[in-house]
Amino acid sequence: MTLGAGSVAIGSACRAGSIPRAHSPVASATEYAPLAPAVDREYWLEILLRLSDPVLSNLAQHRLKAVMPVEAMNETQAAYARHSTHLEAVARLLCGIAPWLELRDLNGDEEAQRTAHAEMARAALDAATDPQSPDFMNYGQGIQPLVDTAFLGHALLRAPNELWRKLPKQTQRNVVAALKASRAISPLNNNWLLFAAMVEAALAQCGEEWRQDRVSPALKSFRRWYVGDGAYSDGPEFRWDYYNSFVIQPMLLDVLRILGDTRKEWNSMRAPALAFARRYAEVQERMISPEGTIPPIGRSITYRFGALQLLGQIALMRALPESLQPAQVRCAMTAVLHRMMDAPGTFDENGWLLIGLCGHQAGLAEVYISTGSLYLCAAGLLPLGLPPDDPFWADPAVDWTARKLWSGQDGPADRAVKGKFPE
Repeated sequence: MTLGAGSVAIGSACRAGSIPRAHSPVASATEYAPLAPAVDREYWLEILLRLSDPVLSNLAQHRLKAVMPVEAMNETQAAYARHSTHLEAVARLLCGIAPWLELRDLNGDEEAQRTAHAEMARAALDAATDPQSPDFMNYGQGIQPLVDTAFLGHALLRAPNELWRKLPKQTQRNVVAALKASRAISPLNNNWLLFAAMVEAALAQCGEEWRQDRVSPALKSFRRWYVGDGAYSDGPEFRWDYYNSFVIQPMLLDVLRILGDTRKEWNSMRAPALAFARRYAEVQERMISPEGTIPPIGRSITYRFGALQLLGQIALMRALPESLQPAQVRCAMTAVLHRMMDAPGTFDENGWLLIGLCGHQAGLAEVYISTGSLYLCAAGLLPLGLPPDDPFWADPAVDWTARKLWSGQDGPADRAVKGKFPE
C-alpha cells in the first residue's frame, strides 16, 4: 500500500500543550496522509488531554461551575442549561476517556499522564456527587440529567477499576445515590430508553440492586426498532443522524454485556446485536471521505467526532469486520480528528470547546446543545484504551476505503448484513 504521490502528512509529533492547527478546514485531500503510528497515538492523546484538563482540573478543585463558560443557541437556553451542562461535560468526557484511564502496562510519559488523570477523575467524581460540594450536580430534576447520569454510568462500566473500585467508600455511596436519583425521570420513547437501562447496568456492576422495569422497555423496543443492514430506528420513526453511534449501539452492546445473562431473551440478543454493530462500524468507516470528513447529517453534529463512537468501540473490542484492518480505521479516524480539531475556533482562549462541527459554528446549536454537551466528542477516543503495541496503533498506515477507491485502487464489493433478532 502506498499513500499516494504528492501526499502531505497531516500533523506533526505533538508536545504537551501543543496541538497542530496549521491546516485549513478546507484543505485538499492530499493533506490527509497520516504519519508514523506513534505520531498518530501522540496526536490522539494530545486531543484527550486538551479536552480533559479544563473539565477535570477545575472540577477536582470544586470550581467547575464557577469557571466553565456556558454557550448555547441564545441566552435563555444558556441560563436553562446551567441546571445540567456541567454534568454533561464531566459525564460525557469520562465516558470517552474511561478505556484509556483503565489501560494497564503503559510506561513513560503516557503512564504518568494516565495516572494523574485517573486521580483527577476520581477527585472530580467526588466533587460532582458530594451534596456539600459547590459542584454537586443535578441528577434527578428536569429531564436532561437522565441522559448524562447514563453517560456517567457508561464511564463506570468502561473503567470499573479506576472509576469505581478505587473510589473512597463515601464517594462510592454518593455515586450510587446519584445514579438512583435519575430514576425519578421517565425516559422518552426513543434512545432515551437506553439511558434508563444504562443506569441500571451501572448499578448492577456496582453490586447494587437494579430494576428490570427500567431495562426491559429498552431491550424490547430496540429489538423491534432494528431496521436492517446494521441500523436501528431511533424510536418508531427512522431519522438520518448519528444516534446509532452517539447512544444506541454502544449502550445496547454494554447493557447486554452486563445484564444479558440475567434473562434468556436478552442473552439471545447479544450475538445479533454485535453482528449488527460490526456492520454499522463498517458503514461508518466507508463514510469517511478521502479528505477526512463525514456527512453533516442530522441533529447533534456539534458532538463532532463523537459520531464515530461505535466505530471506535468495535475497534476497542477487537471485533472489527474482516473487511477492515485496524490500521485503516486508525488512519481514517485520525484524518477526521485532524479535520475537526485543527480547525480554528474549535476552542476558546481558555481551552473550552465552542459549538461547531469544524471550528466555531454557533448556528448549528439545537435547543438542547450547550458547552457541556460538546464533550461527547470524547467518545470518539475509545481506541486509546488499546495499548500502543496493539495492531490498531502499531501497524503501518493503510488507506481507508474511500481514500483507496477514490484514488483508483481496487477493492471488494460492499455487502449488506442479513438477519434479525430472534422472536
